Amino acid sequence: MTVKKGLSRMLTLEVTRVTERAAVLSSLLAGRGDEKAADQAAVDAMRKELNRLDIDGTIVIGEGERDEAPMLYIGEKVGTGNGPKVDIALDPLEGTTLCAKSMPNSLAVLAMAEGGSLLHAPDTYMDKIAIGGGYPDHLVDLDAPPAENIRELAKAKKVDVSQITACILDRPRHAELIAAVRATGARVTLITDGDIAGVINTTDPATHIDIYMGVGGAPEGVLAAAALRCIGGQMQGRLVTSSEEQKARAAKMGIKDFNKKFSMEEMASGDVIFAATGVTDGSMLEGIRYVRGGITTHSVVMRSSSGTVRWVKAFHPSMEKFK
Repeated sequence: MTVKKGLSRMLTLEVTRVTERAAVLSSLLAGRGDEKAADQAAVDAMRKELNRLDIDGTIVIGEGERDEAPMLYIGEKVGTGNGPKVDIALDPLEGTTLCAKSMPNSLAVLAMAEGGSLLHAPDTYMDKIAIGGGYPDHLVDLDAPPAENIRELAKAKKVDVSQITACILDRPRHAELIAAVRATGARVTLITDGDIAGVINTTDPATHIDIYMGVGGAPEGVLAAAALRCIGGQMQGRLVTSSEEQKARAAKMGIKDFNKKFSMEEMASGDVIFAATGVTDGSMLEGIRYVRGGITTHSVVMRSSSGTVRWVKAFHPSMEKFK
């Protein structure tokens, strides 16, 4: 198989080390009820590991803008500066509440792409729709009624609508969407947080999730699009800006049309590497395990140019390497 020239394949292992460090150190605070402390532990760990990489990296999706986030803010430079120019999207602790309450599906997540390849999305909401791979192009559409998307997906899968399951964030804003999906006869799986995992689950038949729908974070939308670029799937997203201040921030990042429907390829193009490590047990990854003699981590790392997906279960004999 011929692999297109892009990012060094060595970076696929390096980015896994970044998410491993963030996951391990945030896991020390799992179940302790302190979301901010858990998130800060992940941020500090991820930043330290990123700065060891031979990259000229720019954070395009981070913990917020410079005046809101002391570390890993949008526009921050990371790496040694001695390598390729890359865009980085990250969520050091996807599901801070999940970690603080020791609930499933908390992850450390990072995507890396060639410079200029990732959508610079502000920290606002995004309306999203996503399905896994293997379907005709443009099968579902963000602007179509939920019932139409459900019917088209069922038709493509050659199953009854009753066998379709939609994943939706459990939020009051989704009451009408949930009702519309259920009215078709389809099932709804509600999640409290963690919509990156929710989108990725559409690619895995074992999760029984067929489609992701609804409004979640825009940064998480870009990270999910990066994952689907690697593993296969379809996704569309549109920014939801509720104030002039949010529109101004989006415009500052290069967004000109606030009603634009972004395709997966517009959110994440070029050669993309995506990595995630489980903090708590979830549908996609096992959480951090403290076992006799060390720690185990469970990660997934993907690359779009090769289509490779690696599941990495590692044993680390000492906590010292993470400090």
